[in-house]
Amino acid sequence: MEQARLKKYAELIAKCGLNVQKGQEVNISCGIDQPEFVAYVVEECYKCGASKVRVDWSYMPVTKINYNYRTLESLSEVTEEEIARFKHRVDKLPCRLWLDSDDPDGLDGTDSEKISKANIARFPIIKPYRDAVENKEQWCIAAVPGKEWAKKIYPQLATNDAVEKLWEDILYCSRVDGDPIAAWKKHNENLAKRCKFLNDYKFDRLEYKSANGTDFTVGLNPVGKFNGGGERTIGQRVYFNPNIPSEEVFTTPVRGIADGKVVATKPLSYQGFFVFFLTKSMKK
Repeated sequence: MEQARLKKYAELIAKCGLNVQKGQEVNISCGIDQPEFVAYVVEECYKCGASKVRVDWSYMPVTKINYNYRTLESLSEVTEEEIARFKHRVDKLPCRLWLDSDDPDGLDGTDSEKISKANIARFPIIKPYRDAVENKEQWCIAAVPGKEWAKKIYPQLATNDAVEKLWEDILYCSRVDGDPIAAWKKHNENLAKRCKFLNDYKFDRLEYKSANGTDFTVGLNPVGKFNGGGERTIGQRVYFNPNIPSEEVFTTPVRGIADGKVVATKPLSYQGFFVFFLTKSMKK
């Protein structure tokens, strides 16, 4: 992939995705699939005025081994080091970036129930720190290609060609060519218009029907709104884009009002597992 295009994508993430402010810290979580691109992003964050950029690398096969060999008690533990990092996050409100390149079913074969129980056990300890930063920090999830992901999308291509093709898809969907900053400004304006259009109708439910058997109704929260595109932090009112690429607008369902059946035509990836969409009727 051309370095010039990748550098434009990195600039888009730093300026439009995170909108790094002068003196702000940045935390990046990423796999080891695209280290050169990660370096471009780090440099762009510093160009925006970041005081410090921290990169936390991960490798899904190692994550899988940890899940397989560690006990439930070990996975459930929240260490003093983690607590210190949570406290630092509350104090500094760093920008947080996830560069997602994971294999969609990279955790296949692990004990999903053990992982779920560990997350449930950790949640009460972590929750106060998450609540303290919610809506106060800029964050962004951006896509970069990994070999396993690319081969699942383009199995007929050689690995390097599949990665290159997936790069093309990501850059196209992210509006990188031309002036990406201007393109995202226009895109956000369009999403805002669509949200206003939907909010003006004041829908109380959404109904989904399709020829493949989907027939599903979900109630909407009466105080919820359709949102999408850029958001602003509470307090500093910094505008940022939490997802690159993104075409969605979304809203909030109301608990206890959902009924019907949803049919998925393809497997779905959830937290490293391929799953089939299971539905359950719920009525107040």
